Amino acid sequence: MKINTASAQIKPRKGDYSANLARIGDLFEQIDADAPQTNLLTLPETVLSGYFLEGGVREAARPAELVYSDLLNLYRARTKRKDAILDISLGFYEIGDGRYYNSALYATLTAADPPAEAPPMHRPGLRHVHRKFFLPTYGVFDEKRFVSRGRSIRSFDTRFGRVSMLICEDVWHSISATLAALKGAQILLIPSASPGREFTGRHAGNVARWNVLLPSIANEHTIWVIYTGLVGFEGGKGFTGSSQVIDPWGNCRVVGSEMEECMVTACIDIEDVAIARSASPLLADLEAALGDIVFELDQIARKPYSE
Repeated sequence: MKINTASAQIKPRKGDYSANLARIGDLFEQIDADAPQTNLLTLPETVLSGYFLEGGVREAARPAELVYSDLLNLYRARTKRKDAILDISLGFYEIGDGRYYNSALYATLTAADPPAEAPPMHRPGLRHVHRKFFLPTYGVFDEKRFVSRGRSIRSFDTRFGRVSMLICEDVWHSISATLAALKGAQILLIPSASPGREFTGRHAGNVARWNVLLPSIANEHTIWVIYTGLVGFEGGKGFTGSSQVIDPWGNCRVVGSEMEECMVTACIDIEDVAIARSASPLLADLEAALGDIVFELDQIARKPYSE
């Protein structure tokens, strides 16, 4: 199955949910008019509010169901084709279970109610919410002061196959992508708000790191990786965009600007996952050894750092 993807790296207006939602409506309109073949739209981490909110998280946070409802209503208002359907993923500050989270949702939007015989995954719905598992607390980051961390990494069904989401810092821990792949993910979506730092080489240090991490994840787990980065400045800190799509062999198919707003598009083929895994069975080897790995992890959890 071939999937036409569009990754929109945009600059949100800090703390202004309505303005940022309207900006997404502009993207809906643009896709409807100029790229109706688009199947999946991905947007960055905290795109509905901006990232560095600190105590402002309380005002910016919304329940996931409310964000989904707003997106569905907006899609129907801004899309002219009544048979249009679009899957979307984006990052936002969530309030849920009496806590605040840095979250990302995945949803299916339709311009009108589908016929009764439509498959379940072709109906509008909120498919999944991922809550950031690893919260950075170094350098310019202090997320643990303002949000709670998520407690799970899952894969979920979509009309394109199995998908998983990780948010920014999640990916800097190699075990996160491993868990997603072991749970069946064929596509890994990574919304990010990554401030530029370590300006000593051709790329900012964080971009250079992403350029190593993303192909390694894709190649090791033979999985499609779609990374969508925030751009713009908040409090003097600039986000570095660099949205990209990596194939299951670890090849970068397309990459966006490091600083400017842009839309990165690619056509990915889900069948490439099976082809890559037949040629490089690293994930199968991992699955075969999983029992022993679980035993080792249990031993570490019981007696950390002991021999």
